[in-house]
Amino acid sequence: MPETPSAQTSAAVADPSVRLAQVCRDLTAGAGMDALLAAVQAQRPDLEIRHVMTRAGWHRLGGVVDLEGNRIAHNLAEWAESESGGDVDELLFKLSDVQYFATRLNGRTHYLVAPTGSQARDFIQIEIEELQEVIDRTLTDPDWFPETLAEFVDPFEFPRLEPEPIGEPRFLFRRLTHIPDLIGSPDAGRKLVRFLDDWDRSSATESESFCHHWVLAIREYQDRDGEGRMSAKPVSALTGCIPALPDGAVARGAKLANQIHGFDREAGYPFAWYFHMLTSREVSHKLAEAVHADLMGAYDYLPARDLRVLRDWYREPYGL
Repeated sequence: MPETPSAQTSAAVADPSVRLAQVCRDLTAGAGMDALLAAVQAQRPDLEIRHVMTRAGWHRLGGVVDLEGNRIAHNLAEWAESESGGDVDELLFKLSDVQYFATRLNGRTHYLVAPTGSQARDFIQIEIEELQEVIDRTLTDPDWFPETLAEFVDPFEFPRLEPEPIGEPRFLFRRLTHIPDLIGSPDAGRKLVRFLDDWDRSSATESESFCHHWVLAIREYQDRDGEGRMSAKPVSALTGCIPALPDGAVARGAKLANQIHGFDREAGYPFAWYFHMLTSREVSHKLAEAVHADLMGAYDYLPARDLRVLRDWYREPYGL
C-alpha cells in the first residue's frame, strides 16, 4: 500500500539529513561555530557532537550583481544560458551597455563527528559548508572575447577583483555519513579498512576516539556504468600544522626514539607518527624502515602491539 502524503512528510522530517539541512537554513546569517554546534547537538542529544576540523580554500561559481550590488541572478551559469540562448556573442552584445559583476562562493567545510562505539570506524561524520558570497570579477572586458559560453561563465584567465563580501556567511548542510556503513560497503578500499584496523590494534586506541583526531575526506562519483559510488581517505585534524620529522636517515637509536615520541606528544596520542607516515608526504616511509631496523636490533622503544603493526607494514607496506 503506497504511503499517504502525510506519511511521506513525516518520514522526511524524521530523516536526520533533512533535519540537519533545516537546522542550517534556520541559523541566521553570520552565526558562528558555537551556534552551529548547539543547534546540531540539539538534534542528537544522545551523542556527543564535536567540531574537529575545517577545510578551506575552495569556492564555487556564484551569481550576478550590478554596480550597486543589486541581485541580478543567483546562478551565473543558468542566467548566462537563459540570456544568451546558447550564443555567447548575443550575450556580450546585451551586456555592452551595462556593468555587471560575477560573484563566487568562498567555501569552508566544517567536520563534526560523534563516536558511536569503541572501534575506529564507529562514528558518524557530519559535513557542513560555510559559504560567503563575494564579488569576483566584472562580467565583461573590452579586450576579452570568450569563444564559448563555458569560457564566459568560468574563464581560465581573467582579472580578479578584491573579494568584497556580499552579505554574511551562511551554513549549508552537505552530508551525514554513518562510517560503519561506509566501511562495510564495497566503496571502502582495502587500504582504508587496514588503516582503521591498524588503529584498533595499536596503542593509539588508548587515546580519545579515532574521529577526534581524523576525519574521512569523502568523494562522490559515478563509475563506468553510471552507478553512484564513494571513495574516502583519512585526513588528520592536524593538517597544516604537522610536526616536523626526519626521513629516518638522520638519526637512529635513542635519538630516533626521542623524535617519534616527540611527534606523538605534539599530535596528542601514541603511535601518531605511524598513521601520519601512511597518509602524509611530510613523513617519509624511510622513517618506519629505520624504526623497524632499530627494533630488530638492540633497541626496544615501542609497545609490543605497535611493533606487531609495524612488522606487518614492513612485510607488506602500504600508504593512502
